[in-house]
Amino acid sequence: MGTKGWSTPIAPESDKLASHGFPAGKLLFCKLFTKRDGSTSLGRRVFLSNQTPQDHRTIKLSNHLSVVRVRFAPSPTGALHIGGVRTALYNYLFARQQGGTFILRIEDTDQGRYVPGAEDYIIESLRWVGLLPDEGVGFGGADGPYRQSDRKEIYQKYAHELVERGHAYYAFDTPEELDVRRQAEEHFTYNHLTRNGLSNSLTLDAVESKRRLSAAEPFVVRLKVEPGSSIHIHDLIRGDVVFESSELDDKVLLKADGMPTYHLANIVDDHLMRITHVIRGEEWLPSTAHHILLYEGFGWEATMPQFSHLPLIMKPVGNGKLSKRDGAKFGIPVFPLGWKGETAEESFGGFREAGFLPEAVVNFLALLGWHPGGDQDVFSLEELIKLFSIEHIGKSGARFDYEKAKSFNQKYIHAMDDAALAKHVRPLADAKGYRVSDAFLEKAIALMKERVTFLTDFVEMGYYLFEPVRAYDEETLQKRWNGDIAAVFTELTEKLATFDLFKALELEEAVKTFIQEKGLKPGDILPLLRIAIVGTMKGPAVFETAEVLGREETVARLKGLVGNQSGKFN
Repeated sequence: MGTKGWSTPIAPESDKLASHGFPAGKLLFCKLFTKRDGSTSLGRRVFLSNQTPQDHRTIKLSNHLSVVRVRFAPSPTGALHIGGVRTALYNYLFARQQGGTFILRIEDTDQGRYVPGAEDYIIESLRWVGLLPDEGVGFGGADGPYRQSDRKEIYQKYAHELVERGHAYYAFDTPEELDVRRQAEEHFTYNHLTRNGLSNSLTLDAVESKRRLSAAEPFVVRLKVEPGSSIHIHDLIRGDVVFESSELDDKVLLKADGMPTYHLANIVDDHLMRITHVIRGEEWLPSTAHHILLYEGFGWEATMPQFSHLPLIMKPVGNGKLSKRDGAKFGIPVFPLGWKGETAEESFGGFREAGFLPEAVVNFLALLGWHPGGDQDVFSLEELIKLFSIEHIGKSGARFDYEKAKSFNQKYIHAMDDAALAKHVRPLADAKGYRVSDAFLEKAIALMKERVTFLTDFVEMGYYLFEPVRAYDEETLQKRWNGDIAAVFTELTEKLATFDLFKALELEEAVKTFIQEKGLKPGDILPLLRIAIVGTMKGPAVFETAEVLGREETVARLKGLVGNQSGKFN
């Protein structure tokens, strides 16, 4: 099906739009479809006068004016890949921008690949990144059920209807019979060239076909693809894509167990749920030719959604699509959340467990294949919604740059309010057994936030804020610690134990005055003070750290270093 042209609509359509608040006199366009028999039909997808026919900001007319409706339709076959989250994000952004509806549909027709817990994982992942559906599994809605395994009878009805329309047929070939053909013919395909020599309702007479159906013999329903026509798809990202029907196979639509395949269920659900735009991965582009044939077979051309096929997410290094195994290979997360499989090889860490803020993940994913232009690369969700457009999505694959993801996370951590950040760090601290007050946690975060990349850094790299120093920088101690320094350090410890105003500025002034009075240089004492408090020469400013820890803990750590080094010098 291709676009033959554009024309002004008939008056009733203009009146209908006017009745919904659109200004009178605006020029509108309707799409004119060319059918395979050469006839034309007037589509009911219309455009405002300031839009081009290719503009994605479309409005669809049926019996009433409807809003944009999109769906994210993952399969519960395991952990949701990060690429799936990007697909959900683009659907969400488009729906929110258009004032439309974002639907979560679970496509679980392949029960052999169903993995318990995967559905809950998908929903939890969407909640974590803040992409809450308006309708769908776990969210309700008037067009349910939204789980395909709950819609079995619906698909069976439409599969048989398509046979009656002459666009599908019953096939009674057993798996064993088809295996024999595949072994005999290396490139065997069930299509217009081979179906006449196989066991189906096209080769059997009507009486025999009816007898087999009545006898409950196993059968599948296959799409009847006629050769000799070109199937045109106008993809909003890739432009016009053409498939030749002669090269397509007769896809199974309804399996012998009564469950539909992806192709049938997808089309029926999109039609019944009034989906206006299908935004999905590039891997589904070849299947779209069959989907067009299904829309035509059912007579649903006028309400067929517009298609957009997203570019692949590529490996960080080398060629090929980013896979779930690349996480272990490159030491990076490729899932939103951690997933516990039956074996270690089937278990994966996620962006959440790696210490990412969900806002940073959303920003990173949004730019994997899309950019509004300009130099800005940090966007709030509200900004993404405002700026997003399908036309700015690229065709070529997007490299999964993990260093870029880390950079985004660091920027978001630095910019986030300490109290808000504490809500993300609190579960990490609790998991470590760190029982600290909200006030202390916020002070610790303020001290560390400019030095961390991940949320986990607060409790791992900055562990010394929550528990005693585990180990000292022995190399520095060997160079700087001696008997004279030990005596001065002990005297400083006693002085700080009675210091009233335990604030960073006052502490710094008092300690430096003490050092000067002893005829020493700051470099003689301050590095040792840092090692006593945090164990290493790295870390936040020493006096700010002492203020956060407080006098009692700071003095205890100074005494701890003196005791640890006792007897290690001449």
